[in-house]
Amino acid sequence: MKIPYTELTAETLDAIIEEFVLREGTDYGERVFDLESKCAAVRRQLERGEAELCFDPGTESIDIRPC
Repeated sequence: MKIPYTELTAETLDAIIEEFVLREGTDYGERVFDLESKCAAVRRQLERGEAELCFDPGTESIDIRPC
């Protein structure tokens, strides 16, 4: 089930984005990005319609997926 990010409070959206970013684990690339930069990038993807929030009622979990 798709959840419009605009229907969430800023605090809830921030928490979902942060939890999503923290799932990715360790970076092995040449550049290191801090948590704030990663969260801002995900937020921009949501705002541009490149990603969406998806709720799975079976597992009662939320994920951010590319569109």
